[in-house]
Amino acid sequence: MRVVLLSPGERMPAWIAQGFEDYRKRLAAWLPLDLRELRLPRGKALSAAQARTLEAQILLGALPPAAHVIALDGRGTPWSSAQLAEQLAQWRMHGRDIHLLIGGAEGLHESVLERAAQRWSLGPLTLPHMLVRVLVAEQLYRAASMLQGHPYHRG
Repeated sequence: MRVVLLSPGERMPAWIAQGFEDYRKRLAAWLPLDLRELRLPRGKALSAAQARTLEAQILLGALPPAAHVIALDGRGTPWSSAQLAEQLAQWRMHGRDIHLLIGGAEGLHESVLERAAQRWSLGPLTLPHMLVRVLVAEQLYRAASMLQGHPYHRG
């Protein structure tokens, strides 16, 4: 099983890229984590609704047909680190790759949310999608380390 993080944007600031890569490397032995950066439509020529619709087409088109999809959505379920570890254990039992979806500035289109098997909220804050990459990678590392009995998680 591996986790694929689908995220808008193509060029991360160096500090984001370094943070994400650090956790990706730490996770490698326990849980392979891949990042797929998607070029999503932007520009003043598109309304918010048009941008969300095009983003949905791109995100849904990037998914394998049998993908287990989790949408990162502020209206989703907030998981503690321990609850995320439980989710990770369940996902592993099913053996399918997990696809985590991060939306663009307008959020995820309803069609993407409907495709998702689960919705995960990182909390009530509005976060830039680049920072979400690092937060998700760190939380996946924390959850995997908990399952391995590694002392990283001490909270």
